[in-house]
Amino acid sequence: MITPAFELSQDPDFLTIIINVPYAKVSEFDVYFEGKDFKFYAKPYFLRLTLPGRIVEDGREEASYNVDKGIFTVRLPKETPGQYFDGLDMLTALLAQKKSRSAKPLVEEIGTSAELAEEEEEEEEEEFDWEIEQTPYHEIAESTLHLQCCYGFGNLKSGVFQRLQDELSDFIDVKDPDLTPADGRRQKRLETEAAKFDPDHYLADFFEDEVIQHVLKYKPWWVDACAKKVASQGRRHQEHVSQTTFVSWSEEEREQLRKFTNKSYLLDKRTRHQVYFSLIDILLAYCYEICITEGDKNVESSWNIRKLSATLCWLESFTSIPEVLVSFGRRVLCYPLYRHFRLVTRAFSDTVMILQLGKSAVLKCLLDIHKIFRENDPAYILNDLYITDYCIWIQKTKSKKLAALAESLQKAKLTKAHLGFELEELESAARLVQEEESELKAVSAVSKQQLRSSELETSDSEESSSTSSSETESSDSDEQESSTSEDGKINSLQGTLQEERTASLIDCSGLGRDTDTLTLDVSNEKSKASLQSTSVSGKLIEELGKKMQTAIRLSEQTEGLATASYTVLQEKGANYAVEPQRLSEDPGGKENFLEVSPKENLLLFVGRTNEDED
Repeated sequence: MITPAFELSQDPDFLTIIINVPYAKVSEFDVYFEGKDFKFYAKPYFLRLTLPGRIVEDGREEASYNVDKGIFTVRLPKETPGQYFDGLDMLTALLAQKKSRSAKPLVEEIGTSAELAEEEEEEEEEEFDWEIEQTPYHEIAESTLHLQCCYGFGNLKSGVFQRLQDELSDFIDVKDPDLTPADGRRQKRLETEAAKFDPDHYLADFFEDEVIQHVLKYKPWWVDACAKKVASQGRRHQEHVSQTTFVSWSEEEREQLRKFTNKSYLLDKRTRHQVYFSLIDILLAYCYEICITEGDKNVESSWNIRKLSATLCWLESFTSIPEVLVSFGRRVLCYPLYRHFRLVTRAFSDTVMILQLGKSAVLKCLLDIHKIFRENDPAYILNDLYITDYCIWIQKTKSKKLAALAESLQKAKLTKAHLGFELEELESAARLVQEEESELKAVSAVSKQQLRSSELETSDSEESSSTSSSETESSDSDEQESSTSEDGKINSLQGTLQEERTASLIDCSGLGRDTDTLTLDVSNEKSKASLQSTSVSGKLIEELGKKMQTAIRLSEQTEGLATASYTVLQEKGANYAVEPQRLSEDPGGKENFLEVSPKENLLLFVGRTNEDED
């Protein structure tokens, strides 16, 4: 027989059951309901449900069938109008329990339904103390060691990994889980976490937290659902409906719930507490994964969830809520890509909201984890050990217990000092190093600025010196040009004077020649006078006296110029003395010479002055 797809809804007076039976032989169908039992048959479909409340047959019941959609709808009146039926979305729990076909040892529930209901009511009324008593560890003999190595949901499994040694290291960290007791697993876990912690990685995420701040802004679906629930707590009825109204289900999730086998779990008080604590541990790891991936799960999602949960990775059994929080916090700072304490507190607050929403929200999260592990090999083994049993068990859990668990979790405190990694000391030391680096950078920046200023000043001084040198060069060139022009003028003046001196020399030479001629003439005249007569020499002397008088007058007027010219000529060592000229031989055979005196010859100045006058 095929179990059809179904869903239930309610209003204050009626319970509505919608059954999807495509291609059913509706000409032959049967519906039976009484009290909490409901049965439906339409070949080849068969459905049997155990309802959370009682229904009654009083003539108001209705049934209809949509041929096009293949949907059969049944409306059943409630025995107590206005009663709220809790857990209508817990489809696995609604399915009637099948007879157990599991291998030995067989566990059978003994007692009537009424007795079981009374036990459940007593358990619900019992004050739920999450701080259970802890007993000291007693060493167990090796002969009985193998009997104590239990794990899985409620520590109900053992001997599973003896057949999975090749795949063991792919999804758990325990080397020999079947031979390692719970205390030994915990000790090895703590040692592994201490060795795995990387201070550099932690400090890098602590100071460079841009990505972490971004993912912390993401809001998963339970944030809005919790806000709606809080806003709708004005009326009692809305309080009840909020647990199912604010959690939606996909068809895939409904189908998975129908596939689960409905069964009961016989757990003692201590084991029940351990199951609740492990549930918190699994939900914390799931909330971390949803936060960092922003709801977009990837191939690493399975690794993240099982690695962050000590329950799944080390088969851990917790005894208190602080133990769960410390274990999760340590593993967040040791294993994933993003290792920040704020991610721990964010997962902590998200888990509280999920528990406050009730078992519907918890079941939805567990179904998502079940899907992630189901699609990953060999993580699917963790479904058989934990997640499938949690999905079935949570549907029968009382909402009051989840609310009490959420309240206790919310009151718990977790600080960095609890994790045992000396995080505060690391952060303080890193801040000191950062401040020192900042100071060094500031000093370096100031020195660089001063160096730049000095370089600028040097360049400015070089520019000013080059400017002044260029100005000096230009002034020197100007001065040189002016001195050159002045020198040119002086040179031209000197040239003029030289020319004048040369001309004077020429003139003086001519005059000297004239004088010599005159002298010679005088000598000749004297020699002739001695030979001829004395009348000619008298005329010559008279003429020479007139010329001397004229020369004296001119020399008085040009005395300054003549003196300067004579000084220049004297500096150059000019020798104006005229070598004695050979005269004609006298009749006696002797040669007559006229010696020129080395003293100033007034005839020279007279000749120069006369030339300038001309």
